[in-house]
Amino acid sequence: MLNKPKNRTIATLLAFSGLVIPIGGVHLVGLHKFYLGQRGWGLVYLLLSWTPIPYVASAIEGVWYLAQNTDKFDDNFNIGIMPVESSPSNLSKGTDPTQVSAIADALRQLDQLRQDGLISEYEFEQKRRQWLDRMA
Repeated sequence: MLNKPKNRTIATLLAFSGLVIPIGGVHLVGLHKFYLGQRGWGLVYLLLSWTPIPYVASAIEGVWYLAQNTDKFDDNFNIGIMPVESSPSNLSKGTDPTQVSAIADALRQLDQLRQDGLISEYEFEQKRRQWLDRMA
């Protein structure tokens, strides 16, 4: 499931469903994080589910997913994952030098976020691999 493209609509529904649909009397907030492959954050949301923090965060993220267009969502969550409609022949055309430059800039910015403590080492490595896979 981690290598399959993520759907913006499903992520949005999961973000909002944890707010309103209790399962066994408990709201399972953070399901969207598990769906998007962010298991660590999903666990944090579940552990903090007795506080309002993950509910507010889930609502904000649900709105954020709705506000993004599909391309922006794919840039955030589907980098390095081959879309279903892509074929191997598309991959043999080579890598565009401007794309390599853009990815290098994105990696520098990502490293800066890690150094500033805004993202974890795990998140940095996961995103770095996605960017590098996109180049291949």
